[in-house]
Amino acid sequence: MPTSVLTPPDATGSQETFLEFPDNRLLIDLCGEHDRNLADIEQKVGVQILRRGNQLAIYGADDARAEAVQVLQALYDRLEAGRDVEPADVDRELRMGGNEETEPAEQLEMFTGGRVEIKTRKKTIEPRTDAQKEYVRNLYRTEMAFGIGPAGTGKTYLAVAVGVSMLVGGQVDRIILSRPAVEAGEKLGYLPGDMKDKVDPYMQPLYDALNDFLPGKQLQKLMEEKRIEIAPLAFMRGRTLSRAFVVLDEAQNATAMQMKMFLTRLGEGSRMVITGDRSQVDLPRGVQSGLRDAENLLKRIKGISFSYFTAQDVVRHPLVAAIIEAYEAEEAKA
Repeated sequence: MPTSVLTPPDATGSQETFLEFPDNRLLIDLCGEHDRNLADIEQKVGVQILRRGNQLAIYGADDARAEAVQVLQALYDRLEAGRDVEPADVDRELRMGGNEETEPAEQLEMFTGGRVEIKTRKKTIEPRTDAQKEYVRNLYRTEMAFGIGPAGTGKTYLAVAVGVSMLVGGQVDRIILSRPAVEAGEKLGYLPGDMKDKVDPYMQPLYDALNDFLPGKQLQKLMEEKRIEIAPLAFMRGRTLSRAFVVLDEAQNATAMQMKMFLTRLGEGSRMVITGDRSQVDLPRGVQSGLRDAENLLKRIKGISFSYFTAQDVVRHPLVAAIIEAYEAEEAKA
């Protein structure tokens, strides 16, 4: 655990805080390659950080220095616990304040505070914003959860991570991932190949998420055994999905009739997650989005949760958040 020392103001009135780290090797990992982690903290918090041996000197306003100390201490604690520190972890601590205690995902039904972790076969996933954290809690707490917000906020990624975690842990027997096969401007019907070849381009984001959480051979085996299925929404009709973790992605492109059909597939011991972005509807003009319809009809039903995301929850490139905000501002004017 690093120790913090506050020095008195000098003649110019500036103040600095020293953090001393007992393990210099961990300090190197904390700083990152070419001190990129320190540079990230400097830019986002508004401080200057200088490294002196096994110490970091932090210069800046009182509040900014306190925030930087909190983040650096949390990242160093993470390294002491034997975990890595990647740029995404730095971003997470900056967003979440670096002051959470770790709680395992298996206890999510019971706890109200603490850090949330989703353990999969390939890596451990941690929510990076408060909205993501509450969303993951809802995925564990409720049998039906909606995640609504702009692209890049982790709605589908976190849902698939929770599904893999539940499959590995034995809480469900299979994962079913679905999307409406609606073209976003391009016509894909003339692609060569069989039905699977034609549908796969729509489903690729779901394959990408699964590849992040499961080793390739295991994923292939689970798909061959039908314990993981990826299918267009239209293929859900007539099924009852028991002991399954079911995700409907891009739900804004489901019609009201399709949404009703999908939601009534819920069977015994199953969890259902519906994700979508109301600003990216690709349905023909005049066709009501099933996501908006379901949101209006189901909000008061106990056992169904709704989680909402904004541009502030975007965890892709910072420009993505700026782009979303620009479009939202233009829509507000219109």
